[in-house]
Amino acid sequence: MKHEESKAQGNVSTVMRFVLLGFSDLPNLQGFLFGVFSMIYMITLIENGLIIIITSLDPALQKPMYFFLANFSSLKICYVTVNVPRILVNLWTQDRSISILNCATQMCFFLILAATECFLLAVMAYDRYVAICDPLHYPLVMSQSMCFQLALGSWVSGIPVQIGQTCQIFYLNFCNSNQINHFFCDIPPILRQACGDTSAHEVSVYLIAMLFVAVPFMLILASYCKIISTILRLPTAQGQTKAFSTCSSHLLVVALFFGSATVTYLRPKSNHSAGTDKLLSLIYTIVTPMVNPMIYSLRNKDVIAALKKLSLTKIK
Repeated sequence: MKHEESKAQGNVSTVMRFVLLGFSDLPNLQGFLFGVFSMIYMITLIENGLIIIITSLDPALQKPMYFFLANFSSLKICYVTVNVPRILVNLWTQDRSISILNCATQMCFFLILAATECFLLAVMAYDRYVAICDPLHYPLVMSQSMCFQLALGSWVSGIPVQIGQTCQIFYLNFCNSNQINHFFCDIPPILRQACGDTSAHEVSVYLIAMLFVAVPFMLILASYCKIISTILRLPTAQGQTKAFSTCSSHLLVVALFFGSATVTYLRPKSNHSAGTDKLLSLIYTIVTPMVNPMIYSLRNKDVIAALKKLSLTKIK
């Protein structure tokens, strides 16, 4: 792969393009991986698209919980579209080069969507909190306008901060090897390519990660502490089971996303390794968007009923 570079001041080589190594260490599996990722991408689009369709068309799903679920599915479609097409092109053409501008654009969209997911998961936890802990006021608190405002806030809140963080990172000079041992432009592998001392940028990454990961996670944790406390006070075991079933899917999704994201961004730099970073990134950028609709549909009778109704309508 040709190393494209320019001469900066002080006669220092400055990288102008990166090479995403991705899965180049598996040369005999390129075709197989292309097939696997193509299948995952199509399954993810179909599953999440179905969730959006049934929550829009089925009257039984015209509730705040499913409005946020539709937003979550839309987010997951955007999420995989930021990364998977680039992976597929790299695997098909074996041309893994990417310009710094395209790399910065990919990172910016990825970070914005990741911030959106953190806030949206917190909003979904708040929705369950109000539904279980204050059911009499639920229609008033979670009105249509409030749901729209919460969803919109989740989508846009991270935009200015993440654009600023992306600009800050790409203002650095990249004078090390232009080869990035990753399958997309993520913060840890990009910072490893930068010249000089990047400690100030690393602190900035930690602070922003704490804002967009730790704060929503603490809100989710506080909501579920109150939810669990309320469920345990219900008089019947049947009532407890029904109340918990509406939350278990969300809890599993939260654990998958925040677990892998926390280990990726908040663990010490000395513990970072390219292989671990790629594995964790695969989990929360590609695997979870595919399994999330399965988690929600398999444990939700309303969603299963709506899917059956849709399939019967198509057959007729």
